[in-house]
Amino acid sequence: MNERIETNNPEATEVLGEKLGREARAGQIYCLSGDLGVGKTVFTKGFAKGLGITEHVTSPTFAIVNEYEGRLPLYHFDVYRISCEEEMEDTGYEEYFYGEGVCLVEWAELVKELIPADAVWITIEKDYTKDDDYRRITIRQEG
Repeated sequence: MNERIETNNPEATEVLGEKLGREARAGQIYCLSGDLGVGKTVFTKGFAKGLGITEHVTSPTFAIVNEYEGRLPLYHFDVYRISCEEEMEDTGYEEYFYGEGVCLVEWAELVKELIPADAVWITIEKDYTKDDDYRRITIRQEG
């Protein structure tokens, strides 16, 4: 799978996340890549909504992982502050990655060696030659 979507406002980015959340299945891992402020958390809020989660979703920058209950449990990781594989192991990530919920990992490229081959990679990019709210979102799954 390799798909490219363009959105022109945060609401459209959230709607795309919601669509993918509705389609998510237990055991799936979604990896989010993109610069600071590009809309990863906006996308995640929509994804959570698609899983039927009504709690307020925030980026787990300091907690590393936030857990939410919905149709499936959502484990939202932000590994920006992880500096080595051992730190990731301290989070107990394997229980989340190979459990019954869905994992969404921001900055997953920083721990790429730990990500299963069948993960879905989502890259969100701005294009500064276009509108400030424009986003190019690439979704790919290799495994």
